[in-house]
Amino acid sequence: MGKKKYYVVWEGEKKGIFTSWNTCKKQITNYVGAKYKSFKTKEMAEKAYNGNYEDFIGKTIHETTLSKEELAKIGKPILNTISVDGACNNKGISEYQGVYTDTKTELFHLGPFKGGSNNLMEFLALVHGLAYCKKNNLDLAIYSDSRTAISWVWQKKIKTTIKKTSENKQIFELVNRAIIWLNNNPEVIKHKNILKWETKAWGEIPADFGRK
Repeated sequence: MGKKKYYVVWEGEKKGIFTSWNTCKKQITNYVGAKYKSFKTKEMAEKAYNGNYEDFIGKTIHETTLSKEELAKIGKPILNTISVDGACNNKGISEYQGVYTDTKTELFHLGPFKGGSNNLMEFLALVHGLAYCKKNNLDLAIYSDSRTAISWVWQKKIKTTIKKTSENKQIFELVNRAIIWLNNNPEVIKHKNILKWETKAWGEIPADFGRK
């Protein structure tokens, strides 16, 4: 049996907090403009229901299991940075984006593409962020929550099980361009420029698509 969840419905046939997805579903199905989201605890759900939908949609109220000592060691994220993220659904429809970490203002967004993967999108997002900074003469570090994407950037190559097809041709063209760009601009790959977003300590990365 899965863990119990609490479903907040801000706009629906009936508003409130529900403990059953089926009950929640009845309130939002065919309701134009339905606003709802699930939460892990009753306290989180109550806080959300008493707040504004826009403050919670696409975001995770973070509950960390790290100790105070561990959190102190990790520290806080640098807000004057760029955060990037990629997303891919079970049909391979994928996209990526970059935002300004402090305000979550969107800086770039590409997609949707067909036949992609999370790792490919994360890689493209990170390289796009580096190119965006160079083009605009910005001395900003870039956060990614993907160790795989970060390693691919350092290695200037990818390792994926996704096969190139006519459907995802555009993605692989972008990947090849990204690799060429990395090889032509080696100075952008620095430890201070590419940072790992510590999800366990800080919650979801600001560029997260909120579809988990």
